[in-house]
Amino acid sequence: MTIGHTATPRESTGGLTATEHRLSNGLRVVLSEDHLTPVAAVCLWYDVGSRHERPDRTGLAHLFEHLMFEGSAQVPGNGHFELVQGAGGSLNGTTSFERTNYFETMPAHEVELALWLEADRMGTLLTVLGQESLDNQRDVVKNERRQRYDNVPYGTAFEKLVAMAYPEGHPYHHTPIGSMAHLDAASLEDAREFFRTYYAPNNAVLAVVGDIDPEQTLAWVEKYFGTIPAHDGKRPPRDGTLPEILGEELRREVVADVPARALMAAYRLPHDGTREADAADLALTVLGGGESSRLHNRLVRHDGTAVTAGFGMLRLAGAPSLGWLDVKTSGDAEIPVIEAAVDEELARFAAEGPTDEEMERARAQLEREWLDRLATVGGRADELCRYAVLFGDPRLALTAVERVLAVTPQEVREVAAARLHPRNRAVLVYEPGEDPADADGATDTTGTESEEQR
Repeated sequence: MTIGHTATPRESTGGLTATEHRLSNGLRVVLSEDHLTPVAAVCLWYDVGSRHERPDRTGLAHLFEHLMFEGSAQVPGNGHFELVQGAGGSLNGTTSFERTNYFETMPAHEVELALWLEADRMGTLLTVLGQESLDNQRDVVKNERRQRYDNVPYGTAFEKLVAMAYPEGHPYHHTPIGSMAHLDAASLEDAREFFRTYYAPNNAVLAVVGDIDPEQTLAWVEKYFGTIPAHDGKRPPRDGTLPEILGEELRREVVADVPARALMAAYRLPHDGTREADAADLALTVLGGGESSRLHNRLVRHDGTAVTAGFGMLRLAGAPSLGWLDVKTSGDAEIPVIEAAVDEELARFAAEGPTDEEMERARAQLEREWLDRLATVGGRADELCRYAVLFGDPRLALTAVERVLAVTPQEVREVAAARLHPRNRAVLVYEPGEDPADADGATDTTGTESEEQR
């Protein structure tokens, strides 16, 4: 039996609507009807990411992103890919600190196929999960790390900064790809228990968006997902509470085979879902969001000391978010010179705040990004799932930009003054040279990147 309610009124969401329903096994279902084009997206978010992992078994959430494409009871081997692509659709999955998601974009008349496929692997993966597939995907993850991170210039920068910004033992200290040593130690029973705990209907949100008949779609959801049993053994994630600021500057220098010196830094920022987080996003957009930003104008155009200078935000709900500074040097420019210029710009911004023109440009940039996400059925489905899983209400996705546009210049200045200063950052400096680990024949086997795509 399902229970439904209508989302935010159409007039307050630019014409977009959504309804939410819940199956008796706890699966939350969000439907958003849009007949503009004959396509539809199916997006399934599981409330499990790297923050839910045991400290001695990191990487399981990301490993399961791969295992979920290895076959289920009625769809062996690579059948999930073959069936979706054969029907003219596309698909993928990603893992982050806070969730794992799977998604298909299909011709509208093939939505039932995507729902059946997702339900089959949610309900039956354990019947086919064996040692061979576990070992195979472990090797795939290891190779992925080598190709995308260990052998790429600056490829492990993010994991290094994350490990500095979140202390040892914190659930966000490691990144989603996890430790290769932990994956080697994981048994088949470890994997099965992880699936039983987190891949249950009452730990998931399913969004279907696009050219759909809501009544028929809900009937299919009930038909394919309704008999999958709930699981009540989920452990809550470890507490991610931390002080608002680091309280000191943490610093690390890395000598590596990179094309140029680099200055990177991570700043603790407010939790996602707060007005302060929106203010921080606006601040970083003014400071480092594109070629009209203050840091790009200062370092690239005026000083000529950098070839790139950006400042972005990693929004996190269960721990302080991160502001990510990334500057690559030009020629023989020295890091102390660049760092002094960055600090000068941040101090000036904290004292004066953004200009009216900068606020208008930053608001327009964030609004455009929001519109881009909601303009596609896949992007909208993902946003509905995100707000349902992390904040309890998918309807918040349809009004998110209104909250950003309501932030005042004074709030932007205040969050910059409170957070964007040397006592609240982890600094990573890259110097070109021979990596000592390479010289010793050693291999870094910790984690990487915040979000993984197959």
